[in-house]
Amino acid sequence: MMKLKSKVTLPAVGLSGFETPMLDEETGVQDVVHRFAREVMRPLGAQLDKLTAEEVIAPGSPYWNLFAEYAKLGLDPAMLLDLPPDVAVRIESQMGEELGWGDAGLAVSLVVAAFPMQMAAVVGNQELVDLCTGRIGCWMITHPDKGSDVTMVDVTRELPAGQQGNKGNMWGRVQGDEIVINGQCSAWVSNGAVAQVALGYISAEYEDGFFAPDGNPYGMSVIIPLDLPGVSKGKPLDKLGQRALPQGEIYFDNVRVPKRFAVALKDEYYGNMTSAWSYAGTHMAQVFTGVARAGFEMALQYCHERKQGGRKLIDHQGTRYRLGDMLRRVEVCRSVARRSLAFARQSPLSHPYVTAAGKVTVTQEAMKVVDDAFQLFGGAGTSREYPIEKLYRDARVALIEDGENTILTMRLGVLAQQLYAEGWSQN
Repeated sequence: MMKLKSKVTLPAVGLSGFETPMLDEETGVQDVVHRFAREVMRPLGAQLDKLTAEEVIAPGSPYWNLFAEYAKLGLDPAMLLDLPPDVAVRIESQMGEELGWGDAGLAVSLVVAAFPMQMAAVVGNQELVDLCTGRIGCWMITHPDKGSDVTMVDVTRELPAGQQGNKGNMWGRVQGDEIVINGQCSAWVSNGAVAQVALGYISAEYEDGFFAPDGNPYGMSVIIPLDLPGVSKGKPLDKLGQRALPQGEIYFDNVRVPKRFAVALKDEYYGNMTSAWSYAGTHMAQVFTGVARAGFEMALQYCHERKQGGRKLIDHQGTRYRLGDMLRRVEVCRSVARRSLAFARQSPLSHPYVTAAGKVTVTQEAMKVVDDAFQLFGGAGTSREYPIEKLYRDARVALIEDGENTILTMRLGVLAQQLYAEGWSQN
């Protein structure tokens, strides 16, 4: 039924754009996280951006205040379990967007920090929940020689017949009641330089070797305390963008972990890995929706301040077109991010290639928004005096972070091929 208005009014709009009416619980959480993003994350991110990678993680660095300040908000992820699924998705999406609006690097750090504990809770291992509580976590899933390879879960379709998959640079072996871990994980482990506990996805050797009959390497998912003997870390990476996010290698030399710390072994490994990836991939989309919104808002404000040709930039037709296009793209980001999140959380059969596609779309649209904002700033945008310069660097990193976008898009094509073979789109 058509809804009529008696007079022309501006549309309903909130922090997150053109929203339908929200519950009090939604607006309450959104307001709390937005205030944290504005008052804590933005100034902290700007401060850390000017430090070296070593200074960011040094004792006494303001980085360490992030987790204590966030804990004060009292936002337990378990609260979402008591809400209707559609409301839970919207709140989770709003939280991620506000964190990304505050600072992309710090947002990723906060999300990843809780990942090991969340996995422990999902599998119902209270010992591991207690182990992870109060500790900064990381997610180890790629290795120096096994980066994008980890996204290849169907080697029979993607590799020549008879070719085995890549077992990578890090592996574990079950020995009685222990798992012995050796090797090196990638330098790009988010929180790797500061983490106290890791959720590791690694190749594994069992009684029949490293490889299954189909050529896929066996694996294991295991929660690893990083204060065990044999664990060491490399230097944190000095990066172009998201400099507030500490990333670096972690090395393992005969590190012994109780077998009961494993959350998935052998036949359960790939199911666990793809489920975790489906879950994690959605967060990038939420965070960079916030980055896109931040870029649009910075440009909108600047265009109301800067004059060109005797008129404010906002009064030029070309500027209005650009801003309209940017706002449209922000709305695209939010729509894709929420649909991807809803699929991952509510579908009985989620898949990481679907959520990865959401990450690709949002990060590319966010980059376009931030690039246009950067252009509107003109020469001023290249100066570190304005935050758009940092935002540009942060957004650019996301096109590679958490899976390079070309590779992830190719994986979506593989999924289309697989679904077609099962009869999809042949009606």
